[in-house]
Amino acid sequence: MSDWKTTDGLPRRRRHRALSPWREHLRDTFWFAPTAALFLVFVVWSAATAADDAILTALRDSGDEDAVGDLLGIAEDAKIVVTTISAAMMTFIGVVFSISLVAVQMAAGQFSPRVVRIFVRSRITKATFAVFLATFVQSLLVLTSYDSQRDPALVASIPLVQSVLTLILVGLSVVLFVMYVNSTLRLMRVAHVVDLITREALRVVASMPLDVSAEEPVGTGPSTGPNSDLGPETARVAHHGRAGVLRDVDIARLVRMARQNGVVLRLVPRIGDFVVPGTPVFAVHGEPATKGLRALSFQVYVGAERTFHQDLGFGLRQLSDIALRALSPAVNDPTTAVQAMDRIVQFLSSVAQRPLGALLHRDRRGTVRLVQPVPGWTELVDLAFTEIRGCAVSSPQVTRRLLAGLDDLLGAVAEDRREPLVRHRTLLTQAVERAVPEAADRAFALHPDRQGIG
Repeated sequence: MSDWKTTDGLPRRRRHRALSPWREHLRDTFWFAPTAALFLVFVVWSAATAADDAILTALRDSGDEDAVGDLLGIAEDAKIVVTTISAAMMTFIGVVFSISLVAVQMAAGQFSPRVVRIFVRSRITKATFAVFLATFVQSLLVLTSYDSQRDPALVASIPLVQSVLTLILVGLSVVLFVMYVNSTLRLMRVAHVVDLITREALRVVASMPLDVSAEEPVGTGPSTGPNSDLGPETARVAHHGRAGVLRDVDIARLVRMARQNGVVLRLVPRIGDFVVPGTPVFAVHGEPATKGLRALSFQVYVGAERTFHQDLGFGLRQLSDIALRALSPAVNDPTTAVQAMDRIVQFLSSVAQRPLGALLHRDRRGTVRLVQPVPGWTELVDLAFTEIRGCAVSSPQVTRRLLAGLDDLLGAVAEDRREPLVRHRTLLTQAVERAVPEAADRAFALHPDRQGIG
């Protein structure tokens, strides 16, 4: 299905794809790309060796010993370069990635430990590491192919194609190194990091179906509100796997299972909640036609940390963490907090007109089969502003930006969504009035400004 832009500038929602635990494991680790590169370099080296043997055999069959001697001289000259590459490449790898670890540590301290996942998942970093190791191994393999014989009539191997392949890998390593340095430097810039987080968060917003229930928590109370159309709750299914953060549910399979059993399923925890064995994960509404509901517990995926997949509040959590870290006395960087606030306001603006509360997933006949809770508007606003507001009182740059952001959102939302924004604005004003003794300083700190102080 092709993409097109909606009125809020977000891409059209694609069909939900289940989160693959194996794919997520590969994205979160560094072992796969280097291992694949090492396997591939052995295959390519074997092919290059066969090509070198074929060239040598063809020249001998034609009786052209002079050409064999010329190739042997070229290969001997290339051996000097290959030896230099072999000696220098591993040292180069160690130095480069030692610097990288320092950069990651600095980014985690300056922004938030949760942004380390951006470094770990960087494709250019994994590609660079893989090609560097492949170049080193290739140079060692080429050196083993050199023959000690110098007589063209007796030499058994002339690694010409292998040497050329090594030089190509060195050129690719240089190109990737330049791209890697550029990527690492960008990831150390706060503007680029918050932009990456915001884009990921907006993709989650774009993937949400617009078929959403009323903005109320989906609970187990009396049949009024969003639960009234689901029917009576007849059973609950507990989590039987390992403890961890709920990262994904297989929506397509759950809808199919609910249709086959003639029930409506309701996800009890939200994506991003920590669940332990025995935690109820599904509530069943209606009498199941079969006894196959125990398999529901296998349709959830938990992991060690949250991801953006189906998690509406994770991007906002990261942006809030960056702002809080910037406002801490150890860092004291209100400008970074303002940059994070810019993106927080952008995210809230993107969901300001969207219905929130619980996503409704339907089968092909249009019947609701799965109800998935998501944060409501009030919860998102509290996540965005509560902690930042508590730390921003002593920084007029942040209070001015915070007030401007709240005012912008007040003008963008409907009347029924203004209460949490007005509450945070009032609490911020009261906190500044209590903390700042001078009237002129209070007036300055309470003047809305989209740039803070500029």
